[in-house]
Amino acid sequence: MPSILIKSAQIVNEGKTIKADIYINHGRIEMIAEKIDHPADQVIDAEGLHLLPGLIDDQVHFREPGLTHKADIWHESRAAVAGGTTSFMEMPNTVPNTLTQKLLQDKFDIAADSSLANYSFFMGAANDNIAEVLKTNPRDVCGIKIFMGSSTGNMLVDNAETLEQIFSQAPTLIAVHCEDEETVQANLAAFKEKYGEENLDATMHPLIRSEEACYLSSSKAVELAKKHQARLHVLHISTAKETELFDNKIPLEEKKITAEACVHHLWFSDADYAEKGNFIKWNPAVKTAKDRNGILKALLDGHIDVIATDHAPHTLAEKQQNYLQAPSGGPLVQHALQVLLDMVKQGKLTLEQLVQKSAHNTAILFQVEHRGFIREGYWADLVLVDLNKPYRVEKENILSKCGWSPFEGHEFSASIAHTIVSGNLAFTDGKIVEVGTGHRLLFNR
Repeated sequence: MPSILIKSAQIVNEGKTIKADIYINHGRIEMIAEKIDHPADQVIDAEGLHLLPGLIDDQVHFREPGLTHKADIWHESRAAVAGGTTSFMEMPNTVPNTLTQKLLQDKFDIAADSSLANYSFFMGAANDNIAEVLKTNPRDVCGIKIFMGSSTGNMLVDNAETLEQIFSQAPTLIAVHCEDEETVQANLAAFKEKYGEENLDATMHPLIRSEEACYLSSSKAVELAKKHQARLHVLHISTAKETELFDNKIPLEEKKITAEACVHHLWFSDADYAEKGNFIKWNPAVKTAKDRNGILKALLDGHIDVIATDHAPHTLAEKQQNYLQAPSGGPLVQHALQVLLDMVKQGKLTLEQLVQKSAHNTAILFQVEHRGFIREGYWADLVLVDLNKPYRVEKENILSKCGWSPFEGHEFSASIAHTIVSGNLAFTDGKIVEVGTGHRLLFNR
């Protein structure tokens, strides 16, 4: 593994920005100082660039195994690294669903052979696999995922007894997708009756998958977690109302109940459906500008703890179907950091807040070992960004296997210059460098 010397970077880390050099050796940050003259195999002149910890994305769907016509770990991990995301945690609604420890290990084996980024995978919960769920190792598995809303295959957990068992016995963090299925189905039936199936479109999505559906489910999850003192993480908050469920007065290290915002809920609103249609159809739905503003406020004041993507590709042909047939989800991981950097330029958050919510806090929340910060002795997961070099998203520069992006045609204000994963320069000057695979994440639990 080559040593790397980064010269004259503006380092954004732990609430401040300083200009310094960084020396990386054997995959880890060995030295941070104002001036380092240590010989190195690779030298990066970072004059004029900002150095951030690599993003840790705690919610992606890379579709492997079973759905690899949409995406796979090889392609999506490269899209992640090209966007400055150095570590990901992937969801269990692949095919087959990740409902046994054997199927979970199969995914780790695939990533060990093909992922350019660091990786972990959630163990999936169903109504009938509690014994397998309880075998999950907190040390090397990021958490347990419960879909409290419809999903692929046998993954809707709606059995009250099963939920009580998981929340009372889970050996590690429980991450939940919260939408009340009964409410969603009632709304859908009402819209079909009023408008006819053939007349439904994406503008109706946030009304069908409504604020009420989200709040009912999120509040139920929070109630269960409080009852059993479980470690709960509520994914992709999409409404301002839900943010009231979370506490901002407890230090993150002490929180038992945490929450996540996703970049699409911070960027888009229901006004964008007219132009984007199914290309911004996610579950939970992109909702109103008021919800978007409320999520941002909650992110900044500590009610919401981390930023992620919910990267979930589908093929272009699948997305071009009519509203009811088009699946929910889209590719986001390659451009998430650039979305956030645009928000910095717009004055909506600072670089220090961006780093806190997309790297530091994710590492703290999941207790990730030796990652998420720029510290001596930590793994070198780093991204250098050029805040003065615009980047236009074109079909030709999209790395996700699906080949499209909801940001296609948008010019971001900043570019990703270099990404370092576990001490290897994996992306530089617009090109992926095939330097082997990322590492399996470990957790201090």
